[in-house]
Amino acid sequence: MPPSAERKSAATPSPSSSGGVQSLERAFDLLERMADAGGEVGLSELSASSGLPLPTIHRLMRTLVACGYVRQQPNRRYALGPRLIRLGETSSRLLGTWARPHLARLVEETGETANMALLDGDEVVYVAQVPSRHSMRMFTEVGRRVLPHSTGVGKALLAHTPADQVRALLARTGMPAATEKTLTTADGFLDALAHVREVGYAMDDNEQEIGVRCIAVPVPDAPSAAAVSISGPSGRLTEAATDKFVPVLREVAAELSASLAATGTPMGAAATTAPRRPRTADAE
Repeated sequence: MPPSAERKSAATPSPSSSGGVQSLERAFDLLERMADAGGEVGLSELSASSGLPLPTIHRLMRTLVACGYVRQQPNRRYALGPRLIRLGETSSRLLGTWARPHLARLVEETGETANMALLDGDEVVYVAQVPSRHSMRMFTEVGRRVLPHSTGVGKALLAHTPADQVRALLARTGMPAATEKTLTTADGFLDALAHVREVGYAMDDNEQEIGVRCIAVPVPDAPSAAAVSISGPSGRLTEAATDKFVPVLREVAAELSASLAATGTPMGAAATTAPRRPRTADAE
């Protein structure tokens, strides 16, 4: 391309097939590819995965660096920049606000604490909660991060992930036992995911904490893996209660999906950070 043509394309954003600005679409695509790669990549890696020519990628990355959304490392590779943290924190708060009415319906119809969680890297992060009105109820701090192998939401989030990717994740995180009922082998966890796909919901049955059950379903068609759940004492979340509550969970998850699509919410990696506190029964 002659220099004049290159300057023209840089100065005049091209329209995309979606009716938006192509350069913006490409820039956000590169940010997401960086996140998928662990947050740090080289230009050649981005070119190979995106199919864009190196000069185009270099120009976009230069702009993102100047804006603070990407930084260049001493080794010349590019990493996600700190300015993204504020966007993620604000987005997470808004996501919790939009999810709360749907979680409140779950509490109203099931009587148990309702949660929404996202998959952030190798961890599950809770982004919204509405507590049960029972005096004995489950409490999970918003922002808390847990490993997926011992939670209902973790199983719901990973149920449709290819087995080799699940094994790689478990190899990175390990499978520590929270209780004697926690799944501690990759084969056992993959069997549990197959069961989730078969029945359409996930269960944490005393695997995170003895005496506590959690029922979870994925949010369909979410732009990033998301799940909603209810948690409560095993004595209340019986098999009969599960049969009754799963259809409600699915209906609420579908409504939440439609609500997020209407707001155009980008559910990327949650930037919320919080200490890893154990989930506890909150007796008032």
